[in-house]
Amino acid sequence: MKKYRLTSLPDNREGHFLKGIIPGNHINGGGMGFKKPGQRTHSFDGPEGRDWHVHDDEYEVFVILGGKAVLEVKGEKHPMVTGDVFVVEPGEDHHLVADAEDPCVNLFLHAGNSRSEVQEG
Repeated sequence: MKKYRLTSLPDNREGHFLKGIIPGNHINGGGMGFKKPGQRTHSFDGPEGRDWHVHDDEYEVFVILGGKAVLEVKGEKHPMVTGDVFVVEPGEDHHLVADAEDPCVNLFLHAGNSRSEVQEG
């Protein structure tokens, strides 16, 4: 897991804003999440109902657009605030937990060498 601030990312004018941070030529997946107070993502949805959420071969990036959260990575808790960018590496178990008082709005992103299916038509 790596942590950045939006203001500390490279000044990429071509490609995507995470170029040089994660592999892949295109942002090709993801979305925006509006979390309920205290909501924890991917609880007990792993194999056989285990509390396990891992991407075997891709990075996932979380960007906090507003509010606060904690990112649990391999059992360690990392506080997140507006403007934080966290990169979860392949194989790292991870869960996003929204703050109870100021729940987060976040982006979650994946990149690859091909464009998203929507962009490919």
